[in-house]
Amino acid sequence: MRRTVPALALAGLITLMLNLLTPASAYADTATFAKTEDWGSGYTAQYTIKNTGTTTLNGWTIVLDLPSGTTAGAYWDALLTSSGGRYTFKNREYNGSLAPGAQTTFGFVVNGTGLPSGCTLNGSSCAGGQSPGDTTPPSVPSGLRATGTTSATAGLAWNAATDNSGTVRDYRVYEGSAVVATVTGTSATISGLGAATTHTYAVTARDAAGNESAKSATVTVTTQPGSTPATPVAANGQLRVCGTKLCNKNGKQIQLRGMSTHGLQWYRQCVTDGSLNALATDWNADVVRLSMYVQEDGYETDPRGFTDLVHQLIEKVTARGMYVIVDWHMLDPGDPMDNLGRAKTFFTEIAQRHAAKNNILYEIANEPNGVSWSTIKSYAEQLIPVIRAQDPDGIVLVGTRGWSSLGVSDGSTETEVTGNPVNASNIMYTFHFYADSHGGEYLNALSRAADRVPMFVTEFGTQNYAGEGANNFTRSQQYLDLMATKKISWVNWNFSDDFRSGAVFKTGTCDAGGPWTGTAPLKEAGVWVRDRIRTADDF
Repeated sequence: MRRTVPALALAGLITLMLNLLTPASAYADTATFAKTEDWGSGYTAQYTIKNTGTTTLNGWTIVLDLPSGTTAGAYWDALLTSSGGRYTFKNREYNGSLAPGAQTTFGFVVNGTGLPSGCTLNGSSCAGGQSPGDTTPPSVPSGLRATGTTSATAGLAWNAATDNSGTVRDYRVYEGSAVVATVTGTSATISGLGAATTHTYAVTARDAAGNESAKSATVTVTTQPGSTPATPVAANGQLRVCGTKLCNKNGKQIQLRGMSTHGLQWYRQCVTDGSLNALATDWNADVVRLSMYVQEDGYETDPRGFTDLVHQLIEKVTARGMYVIVDWHMLDPGDPMDNLGRAKTFFTEIAQRHAAKNNILYEIANEPNGVSWSTIKSYAEQLIPVIRAQDPDGIVLVGTRGWSSLGVSDGSTETEVTGNPVNASNIMYTFHFYADSHGGEYLNALSRAADRVPMFVTEFGTQNYAGEGANNFTRSQQYLDLMATKKISWVNWNFSDDFRSGAVFKTGTCDAGGPWTGTAPLKEAGVWVRDRIRTADDF
């Protein structure tokens, strides 16, 4: 049955429609930046969010950019995610609701001297102003140009664009109607193109509200026939620890990405010429971790045989231009002191044989457990001089308490390491995580530790701590975003065809001798991690 609308109801409906057409007063809210402490190489940042509107603000999100060379570290009174130089802070459960006139603050430590830019509050300028309902697109990026090609890649750069509130969220690179890259900076590298091929690109800008500019003028590039990109080792040479980062021969901070083998006593058939070729040229990996278990039918059963196997695999990885982590995979017993004598024997020979190489890293204790940090520290301080006597330049990777969790799995925190570091130079500390088991507490510990000591994630999985079960790609990506921001190198577990979901190859692939390339032989986790390894650091 059709009804008429009474006059009073009609007036209310008109008022409601007018309210919907008028930008909400919450978009006048402001977020004000201030330095509360400055020590030259960094500072403490604080944002004050104030509700200047007439209605309650229910939840806030701050998005800002930090320039290259400047990163955010520890933070408080907010939740943080990041991607590249873009940082997103969201309210906690206790400070998201602000009545008219009320305000709250959050803060974070900044490593570097650069200042935040492009700040938005709930999609609007932090100074108040543009409503997310504004449909004005940004200006068109100009000056699109090629910055170099190889046999498989093309570099592009352009001039920054602005929208009507001065904020550009990201840029899209188009080839025809297809988006081939989305980046936050004003440059991009397009990979996987193939030798001697021609491509034409344009670029657009998008603002915080999602408005996209028209396409820029185009640029045409032709990849170089016969040009071979440098291998990771050729590009970076002998690595060293500089401050809290991993640096190459030129002092540039870099991030390595790669894969760990499974136990060589069980899955050596997965580490062949064919699989290593695929890892180097199809996956574009920078580093391989050779996991030689000490117990569990490993080294202790045949020291000569396993040492020779590691020698052989080091040579194979080196021939393909990748870095190699020699992993003393002690696990049970968890006290590294139980195998100190064996470790001295093994690492003396490994370091002596390969000292002239510039691609070796020594991981001296995979996952210490059931022991104190002081015991692990003492072990490292006894073993490191043994390695240094043979190879003065090789980086040593030191395991941490609680299965290399920085002590978190034992109810401690990273401060036991940062406050009492190993007495040695050119070392890094290891951290292991499994995304479906290790949540925010672990992620935050890694973030805080990386601001104080050099960190290297020598093992992680997208599943639970046993490398089994469903993949938690959302949490995994949070870790990868953090590690990209802080230049923390990482290695995924594991490069085998084990039945567990954490093994990248489908069961039976290794016994059949491949195939090794592409995504067809890979499990879900393998497809995911291969894609992220292939996106190389800017060597």
